[in-house]
Amino acid sequence: MNLFAFPLLLGTSDGASGGAAPAGLMQFAPLILIVVIFYFFIIRPQGKKQKETQRMLNAIKKGDKVVTIGGIHGVVQAVKEGTVVIKVDEDTKIEFTRSAVSQVNPVKGEEKKSDDKQIEDKNGGASEESK
Repeated sequence: MNLFAFPLLLGTSDGASGGAAPAGLMQFAPLILIVVIFYFFIIRPQGKKQKETQRMLNAIKKGDKVVTIGGIHGVVQAVKEGTVVIKVDEDTKIEFTRSAVSQVNPVKGEEKKSDDKQIEDKNGGASEESK
């Protein structure tokens, strides 16, 4: 057998035996790097999106325009603990679980009110025209 390959098979090195510890740690460095990359690019954003969706579902109130995951558009008529009653036509009301709502569109009047408040805040509480 080749004398140079024998120490490699046994796992010993020709140099000092103290150098084996950093080499063992360096073998796990790529694995650790992959875990960190998965956390920052996949796990963390998914958690943020899930919290945002839960906040949206908890904020549903009567009169909101919503879109379900099935693509049904309607207006919320009643909000119950785990379900939402949506009016899709004059005489048609459908009850969905809250998790079936994929999008909440603000009502036009409420959207204007929030925009007016933002304009007032930027101008120091009141607009120049009203003075």
